[in-house]
Amino acid sequence: MKRKALALLSGGLDSTLAVRLMLDMGIEVEALNFTSPFCTCTGKNSGCKSEAVRVAQEFNIPIKVMHKGIDYLEVVRSPVHGYGKGLNPCVDCRIYLLRAAHAYMAECGADFIITGEVLGQRPMSQRHDAMRLIERESGLEGLLLRPLSAQFFAPTIPEREGWVDRERLLAIRGRSRKEQFELAEELDVKNYPCPAGGCLLTELSFVPKVQDVFDHSDQLDLRDFRLLKIGRHFRVGTRTKVIIGRNEADNNLLETVRQPGEAAITWMDGNSPLGVVCGEQDPAAERLALGILLRYTRAVQGAQCRIRLRRNGTETVVTADNLLSEETVSSYIIA
Repeated sequence: MKRKALALLSGGLDSTLAVRLMLDMGIEVEALNFTSPFCTCTGKNSGCKSEAVRVAQEFNIPIKVMHKGIDYLEVVRSPVHGYGKGLNPCVDCRIYLLRAAHAYMAECGADFIITGEVLGQRPMSQRHDAMRLIERESGLEGLLLRPLSAQFFAPTIPEREGWVDRERLLAIRGRSRKEQFELAEELDVKNYPCPAGGCLLTELSFVPKVQDVFDHSDQLDLRDFRLLKIGRHFRVGTRTKVIIGRNEADNNLLETVRQPGEAAITWMDGNSPLGVVCGEQDPAAERLALGILLRYTRAVQGAQCRIRLRRNGTETVVTADNLLSEETVSSYIIA
């Protein structure tokens, strides 16, 4: 009887190699990919999801894409096992993913789960004790196979039952990917985009943006976290924020994602970034947003300036004085 593995496939090198090793042993594989607002390589036509889909197509295996939802944001806000150097709840994140994968096993008919994890590659979630903890708390004891580092762990059910050949599983450990590169050459695995994806929650410069959303939200919304990748963010009210584009790409994205009720603001008398006032449309906060916007134009200091304000299909012209100092503007910036 042919056995089936459900593979957590990011599209990076390690998970790609894990899938290839299973396929070479005659195991049927279905891929599972998770998207996150905190992935460093997420894009419309590129990124982790697209790379995972590409790898699945090259291997001719089915793939399901799952989106981390509000429940995941709650994991980030209050992780049971704590944070890494930033707001990265790596152990809790792995448990979250594997619990979701465990639930999907029955639906897709898989017998066990594989990942591309390598012992010692990541300091928080890929220590031996952490990996065993993750396995237990996800309910996958004996059913979670890590082909690249399997020799460092007790045999799993697939190994004990002879579904996979333990002798062909590997003993890779540590942060160097030299062995993975050599294995990729040996297995003729090409066009992998990067050794592994990244998480913005580990970037200390990004942490204040995330924490600000947690601190100023009555209810969590995935959109608020997706917006954190675009432009400069300023807290101008308890429930109001203005986002100002850094470049044309930011301006275009902000225009695309702007929702009904949100004000779009631009300086009328010269080149101007686009500003979007998000959250409560408080008049005082909006006036502050106009002043902050002007600091990113070439408007003369102290001048009264015309601002085009668009909201709900209506366009008006308002005036604002360019009076805010650089220091004052900096006091409102989140990151």
